Amino acid sequence: MATKSMEMEQVNIGLDEKDTKALNELLNVLLADEHVLYVKTRNFHWNMRGMDFMELHELLDAHYNSLQEISDQIAERSRMLGAHPLGSMGQFLEKTRLTEEGDPTLATETMLEKLVADHESIIRSLREDIAAAADEYGDEGTADLLIGTLREHEKMAWMLRSFLK
Repeated sequence: MATKSMEMEQVNIGLDEKDTKALNELLNVLLADEHVLYVKTRNFHWNMRGMDFMELHELLDAHYNSLQEISDQIAERSRMLGAHPLGSMGQFLEKTRLTEEGDPTLATETMLEKLVADHESIIRSLREDIAAAADEYGDEGTADLLIGTLREHEKMAWMLRSFLK
């Protein structure tokens, strides 16, 4: 599905249009990753089983709520830059760097491993995106948002890894 190119709104915040377009692309790819991870986390939340069910069920509940908040902050940052965030599952699937997971019968350990791998993938991408936002595009506001997002993913990955050891 081709993404329709939308015209940027003119904002006078000290960034040029070329940089805000690049930042919006960076934010939209991250937004797509967040949504795919959100859906995967919901799926696993619903289908988790085993001795740690209740603890994992509650943990994943907290994680998908955090991912929803992160997504909202990313979309709002895009609007602050005068751009338009992605807004459909088709667009998210087109832009994401992650893969979907539709198998509700996976073993709990496999579910956790997949979530950890996705969080770690986002963390690695965020490190690059933070440097680009600050150094290439001169946008400390976006860099700050990405740093906070990085910390959230590091914490979620750490919590999930603790169940695998």
